[in-house]
Amino acid sequence: MTPSSQASAAPEAGPLDPTKRNWILATAAVGGAGAAAVAVPFVSTFQPSERAKAAGAPVEVDISALKPGEKVTVEWRGKPVWIIRRTPEQLETLKRTEAELADPKSQRNPAELTPDYARNQHRSIKPEVLVAVGICSHLGCSPVDKFQTGAQPSLPDDWTGGFLCPCHGSTFDMAGRVFRNKPAPDNLEVPPHMYLSDTKLLIGEDKKA
Repeated sequence: MTPSSQASAAPEAGPLDPTKRNWILATAAVGGAGAAAVAVPFVSTFQPSERAKAAGAPVEVDISALKPGEKVTVEWRGKPVWIIRRTPEQLETLKRTEAELADPKSQRNPAELTPDYARNQHRSIKPEVLVAVGICSHLGCSPVDKFQTGAQPSLPDDWTGGFLCPCHGSTFDMAGRVFRNKPAPDNLEVPPHMYLSDTKLLIGEDKKA
């Protein structure tokens, strides 16, 4: 038998039986729903529920991928919490800004704004990692990053890096400390936090507090 005759002898595919077609679709839908049902609980184990967040549930953050000079923002109690891995150069600027700050030692409202372990020059447990609430103490605006040094709009010519609140011009250094003669009355808040390991932070809980 020639190839052409073999081809002509093959039966043609007829239309799919409606009953069989519906069964296949139903099976596929159930399979997809089952996969989703497995995935959702897996994801939710890493994220507090919205109700838990509103109640102030602690938030666990992996900072292993955070490089020097980078910042990540997480939500805790409806607030943006910044986690910044400062470079050696950024840490060095903290010594030079103290004379220009309103509260360099974080002595104002210490229990409310700065835990004991963060009442130091770098306002952190580990010098290189800053954890701060990104809300200005003036009217609740959110400051923007101004890590670049030097003269820039709305900043002094000798700017050493930090944060600028664009609403009313308050400025903060790389430790979240407010400069003198600015509308903001206090430094940025340092929330309760602790290290679960070298690369994992828990925001909102502090066994030392």
